[in-house]
Amino acid sequence: MTARHPYVAVVGGGIGGLALALGLRRQGIEAVVHEQAPGLAHAGAGIAIGANGHRVLRELGVAEPLAATAVRPLRADFRHWRTGRSMVAHRLADTYEQRFGAPFWTVERAAVQQALLTALGPRHVRLGARCTGVEQTADAAVIRFADGSTAEADAVVGADGIHSAVRHSVFGPDEAVFSGTSGYRALVPMERLRHIPELAELVLWLWFGPGRHFIAYPVAAGRLLNFLAVVPDRNWTVESWSAQGDPAVLRAAFAGWHPFVTEILDAAEHPGRWALYDREPQRTWSTGRVTLLGDAAHAMLPHHGQGANQALEDAVTLARLLARTDAGRTSSALRAYERLRRPRTRLLQAGSRKNAGCFQLPDGPEADARNARLATLPDDLAWIHGHDALGALHTTAPEPV
Repeated sequence: MTARHPYVAVVGGGIGGLALALGLRRQGIEAVVHEQAPGLAHAGAGIAIGANGHRVLRELGVAEPLAATAVRPLRADFRHWRTGRSMVAHRLADTYEQRFGAPFWTVERAAVQQALLTALGPRHVRLGARCTGVEQTADAAVIRFADGSTAEADAVVGADGIHSAVRHSVFGPDEAVFSGTSGYRALVPMERLRHIPELAELVLWLWFGPGRHFIAYPVAAGRLLNFLAVVPDRNWTVESWSAQGDPAVLRAAFAGWHPFVTEILDAAEHPGRWALYDREPQRTWSTGRVTLLGDAAHAMLPHHGQGANQALEDAVTLARLLARTDAGRTSSALRAYERLRRPRTRLLQAGSRKNAGCFQLPDGPEADARNARLATLPDDLAWIHGHDALGALHTTAPEPV
């Protein structure tokens, strides 16, 4: 009998799930995305795409259509929370790309998701399909859905986020780890911010202060400013992209900060707010014909700006490994994927937790030492942004057997 490629069912229609399905189909492998929502959500505001993520978008054929709306910030500028003094700035627009071989982008999450969906084709996405469990037989993996239907595949990939139903079904219950902080996000039209002269430049702004921090950058070809304001609050535990924050509470949390920050907050009419969680690294992602991807496998805090980038790296790696194998050897491909990806994502999970404290130090010797270390940031982060997921696959990944 002639060997055939595996048929793959992906649970979750976020960036990672769509990227995997697109990568598989570009390799000639049948894949369908099962998404629980009735429509693909366009929430989440802005994200940063580093060179490591951009390489994947280029491989998937969506970098060019995204270029029209993505922004290439001129520099990353680290500012003192009260005085506005620039502690250090690093060139991005040209120097970064020369070093890492691809640009640094800031872009709306929805734009990335839409570009992937357009390239994949909506007929390969099944909406309103809420996964309730996954079972395995000798020859297949079977997804069960809330409406009573099932789907059978040679491989099932859980790309369904931090509260993954696939992970819970296959590996059992576990608890998300609450950071004790929450993040406010909003997209503010630049026309409301014309009175802030610094915003005439397209810059990634990072403001560090005692107990909280503020990050802002342009998206949508510079028409919108995305911000993330992280504050301590052990009582706000709602993890939702759609939960609304109180603008007055947000402004009060940054009282005394530089006018650059407070005036942006004043212009945000309906900031979203969500509690920040991650998870302890999984001991394993794969069992039999089932594996995990993105936040389902390695949920991390947003303090490295790598969540979407790591999901993209996962996707292109897994797609290539599955393309090397046949339906009867799917489990070996999933194990190879995990062996290649798990060490890197564990380091990023730990680094994101560590950054939370570094970003929010009070003025004093520790903050001064952190500021001095910012000068070497491009070197310190080269292992993240310089990574080539396909290159790593070619040089270190074992062949599925």
